[in-house]
Amino acid sequence: MSNLPSTLLIPDSLLAKEATDLLRKHSTDLLFNHSIRVYLFAAEQGRQRQLRFDPELLYVAAVFHDFGLIKKFSSPDERFEVDGANAARQFLTAHKVPEEQVETAWEAIALHTTPGVTQYMRPEVALLYSGVGLDVLGKGFDQFPSELREKIVARYPRKHFKEGFIQEYFAGFAYKPGTTYGTVNDSICERLIPGYKAPNACDVIAASPFPDSE
Repeated sequence: MSNLPSTLLIPDSLLAKEATDLLRKHSTDLLFNHSIRVYLFAAEQGRQRQLRFDPELLYVAAVFHDFGLIKKFSSPDERFEVDGANAARQFLTAHKVPEEQVETAWEAIALHTTPGVTQYMRPEVALLYSGVGLDVLGKGFDQFPSELREKIVARYPRKHFKEGFIQEYFAGFAYKPGTTYGTVNDSICERLIPGYKAPNACDVIAASPFPDSE
């Protein structure tokens, strides 16, 4: 990784190495490269914004943020983000990481697809969201140093990423589309599941068992 500046070296702690090994063991090449890019983007964004964050904790959160898309870690009825957060919690707890840090990682992963909230939370939570947003949606593309961005992508390529990511992303919750209600992912289900239509909040409100008062 010598082609990247020293400020963007992946943490070399035992915790980080074990997280990387798990990601490599259970993930695809596409999700592996995506997860590492997310960390590198997020860490640089944190540096640019002069945020005080824990690189090791942010790295573990980035590594686990899409674990809920992997069959081994996917539950039958939870949002995939929660599945990933729960996997990270189990990993960090087993390594006797303090509960406050465990909760921060859990929140970062659980909220990494939730817009409009994370920027008001702990730096690791905010940065995971912004790192994902840059890698998947291109949010902040022009604000990120172009030379560094190109080095990161050269080191962790985006081979057929857009099409491949949509396929792998959707596969992680295609069998439980109801868990995407109220999230950005219900539109993916509507696009890719023939005949599927996400519940409408107006209908849900109207169906409440409470009668109107006279």
